[in-house]
Amino acid sequence: MAGAGMLRPIVAILALAGTAVCVRAQEINDYPTSARAEYVFGCMKANGESRQSIEQCSCSIDVVASIIPYDRYVTAETVLSMAQVRGNLGGQFRSSEQAANALNDLRRAQAEAEVRCF
Repeated sequence: MAGAGMLRPIVAILALAGTAVCVRAQEINDYPTSARAEYVFGCMKANGESRQSIEQCSCSIDVVASIIPYDRYVTAETVLSMAQVRGNLGGQFRSSEQAANALNDLRRAQAEAEVRCF
């Protein structure tokens, strides 16, 4: 039974390692399914509604998600949306350095996705 006693620490270590892998995967995959679906839908509208575009657009959001965290993605998407608003409010989004940085991060991620997926 000494062998069984030695297995317990090994099993515990493996369980912890498995938990660490799951946590890392969740951290990397912090984009909600609805955000991924919305991205793919918009991408397909721009690139054709074919099976190939589903593959390419799905690949694209996966690349973007691997480069920038979801909260940064939301910031950039908000900037894109709000910059279209006329007047002072829209101007704040068009001229803010923080907004420009978030938008640049998204554009770099999308450029990388374009290279990898299309």
